[in-house]
Amino acid sequence: MPLNILVLAKQVVDPEMPISAFRVDGTGHTLIIPPNIPPVVNGFDENAIEAALRVKDVQDSVVTVLSMGQSFALDVMKKPLSMGADHLVLLQDEVFHNSTDSYVTAYVLTAAIRKLGEYDLIIAGRQASDWDNAQVPLAVAQFLDIPSITIGKKVEVGNGTVTVERQTLDGTEVMQAPLPTLVTITNELGQPRYPTLRGIMAATRKQPEIWTAKDLDLDPADLQPKIETIDLYIPVTDKQCELIEGEDESDSGRLLALGEYAYTDRYSGTW
Repeated sequence: MPLNILVLAKQVVDPEMPISAFRVDGTGHTLIIPPNIPPVVNGFDENAIEAALRVKDVQDSVVTVLSMGQSFALDVMKKPLSMGADHLVLLQDEVFHNSTDSYVTAYVLTAAIRKLGEYDLIIAGRQASDWDNAQVPLAVAQFLDIPSITIGKKVEVGNGTVTVERQTLDGTEVMQAPLPTLVTITNELGQPRYPTLRGIMAATRKQPEIWTAKDLDLDPADLQPKIETIDLYIPVTDKQCELIEGEDESDSGRLLALGEYAYTDRYSGTW
């Protein structure tokens, strides 16, 4: 029996996009993104896909990628298929507009996982680059009542268990849990593989499964957000520049090195 691996991936705003390229709708608390800047697959989720594919490289596995949202750019979301994933399931519906709410996202993903049936391992990125909440994967594990291991940088599966090397502030620790387990992946895993030409061609021939709220037997009343956005705005930065002036260049350098120029009484000559 092949190992069934599920990967949770999110379509996000390109984090490399300059702040000047978008604006904030203060009334609806949403970002207005220029149509000429396409979204991307969340970077940590690409690490999660890579972790799943590394397991697939060494043992018989089926990798299915799940993503939830109101709408998708198919060319973007097919990247996991071009990297080597076997299936792509998009949870797409107008009622999924509360995808910025961690509870709603985890609730919908959990419903899809239960619809898929049997699974051995769920892998997700440690957090998304848009809201940086790092809540959805752990909420999914809670809903499914399975163990979770966070911030993994290496994943190995064998004998009904998963062994994960975790990145910590002091170094690395190794944890083990019985399958099924959910693991979140950090970028210390390493660079995700680049899609090959064969992979890109294969991905163009594959069509994702698209499931709506009705397909998942979800009542829109159960998808009300648990998090309220009070305000959304671009922070205003105030930059100040202080010119350090001494009696000559040497004196200016001395004052800069001392770091006490602000406390110097230039008139009395005292410190």
